[in-house]
Amino acid sequence: YLLDKSDKYDARDVERLQQDDKWVENYLIWRHDVVDDTLKMIDESFQWRKDYTVNDLTESVLPKWLFENGSLFLHGYDKEGYKLFWFRVKHHTRDPKQQLEKKKLVAFWLEHYAKRDHGKPLTVVFDMAETGISHIDLDFVRFIVSCFTDYYPNFLTKIVIFEMPWIMNAAFKIVKGWLGPDAISMLKFTNKSDVQEYISGEYLPPHMGGTDSFKYSYPPLVDDDFQTPLCENGPITSEDEHESKEEIDADTKETGELNEEQNLNQKKMNSIEQISKSEETDKTEIKPKNAKKALTTFKGPLLHISPAEELYFGSKETGEKKCLIVLTNVTKNIVAFKVRTTAPEKYRVKPSNSSCEPGTSLDIIVSLHGGFAASLQDRFLIMAAEMDQSSGAGVPELTQFWKEVPRTKVMEHRLRCHVVESSKPSSLILKENAFNIPAKNNEDLHVQLTRLLQINKRLQEQIERCLWFQQLSVVISLLSVTVVAFCFYLAYTQRS
Repeated sequence: YLLDKSDKYDARDVERLQQDDKWVENYLIWRHDVVDDTLKMIDESFQWRKDYTVNDLTESVLPKWLFENGSLFLHGYDKEGYKLFWFRVKHHTRDPKQQLEKKKLVAFWLEHYAKRDHGKPLTVVFDMAETGISHIDLDFVRFIVSCFTDYYPNFLTKIVIFEMPWIMNAAFKIVKGWLGPDAISMLKFTNKSDVQEYISGEYLPPHMGGTDSFKYSYPPLVDDDFQTPLCENGPITSEDEHESKEEIDADTKETGELNEEQNLNQKKMNSIEQISKSEETDKTEIKPKNAKKALTTFKGPLLHISPAEELYFGSKETGEKKCLIVLTNVTKNIVAFKVRTTAPEKYRVKPSNSSCEPGTSLDIIVSLHGGFAASLQDRFLIMAAEMDQSSGAGVPELTQFWKEVPRTKVMEHRLRCHVVESSKPSSLILKENAFNIPAKNNEDLHVQLTRLLQINKRLQEQIERCLWFQQLSVVISLLSVTVVAFCFYLAYTQRS
């Protein structure tokens, strides 16, 4: 393929394919490990990527009105923690002249997210409330579907279609024909009463039965709704004040102990490589008891961040309420950093807005506040930028620095939350057994309930068909009786 079509591919895609095993694996998974089919998909997607200049799509090269329109954007998460890609159909109008630009907007968002969250899959939401025939654009819908079936491998979890008007049933039968059997199983037709099976109310707008007050506007570009600055002491209320003070004292003591250990270790270090080795030893000591896999390190141009992808919190039963993020400055300058989150009411981060000296490591303690529990939808964003040696590192200097630093010079890295379940206390298990309720059957019950609802829907459709055939049979029978009676009547009148 490369020899025959090298001019049809972007060299950056070829280079990434040779270096990124995860990307290759996603192509193989999406094509069920059939190598010929996988090669064909890579060939087609690479040609498409070059045609659409996907690697060079930025806000500046697309018309501003596309972003202002609000028909396409990323916002919120589904119940499994996957990002939601919204298509507000009522804001879309069919116009062949603008079709290419709109398609490039889809490619922009998909590429933007794929690079930012390392290709973690998306859930697509077609919000079809208040739509009609004027909004039907099968060519555009087909393009969105093709992006997931042909160009972005293993990038789709489900397609949630909300309140599809009956007039569009015929159109969506055509759409189903474009989807493979795997993708068809991902279609979820919903309305206000059942959409929360897939998306919780906190990420649904009021017209979908949710409580999300988010209103799309541009600029800036819609992001993960990270809040900044994240208060180091968290949202302390009068009820929790005493408890919070105790937690803060404990955290301070813990931080002090960790810093003492670090100072002792750093005296023995002669290079950044030795710091990294020491980090790994420290991490094994401070790793939460409930962590299921070894902590990894994200190696950024300014900071090395550990863990690389996920913060491990326990469920309500485990009692694990704290996580540690280790930052290592790999530059020759001071690096300013700050931590933002999508759930500022839940977490306390210390320190959340500070700086890191060249060649040193720094511990950030992330703890859950009060009675809150971590959620798969929660995200953290670490932002970092180099400071001049002459600049101060106090709060006023940092505040001014973040106001002035260009966005292009800011390193960003995102972390997800991972909730580790544990066995429930024996007293609770005994209590549940007394009522004959299994301890860990919530997910099974949800799956069974979903299946029952689907079976019920199919039975309802079969009953409706049976009733229709029954009515048809009655009509045909009545017609037959009428014809026979008429024939007898004609025969009788002819005899008489």
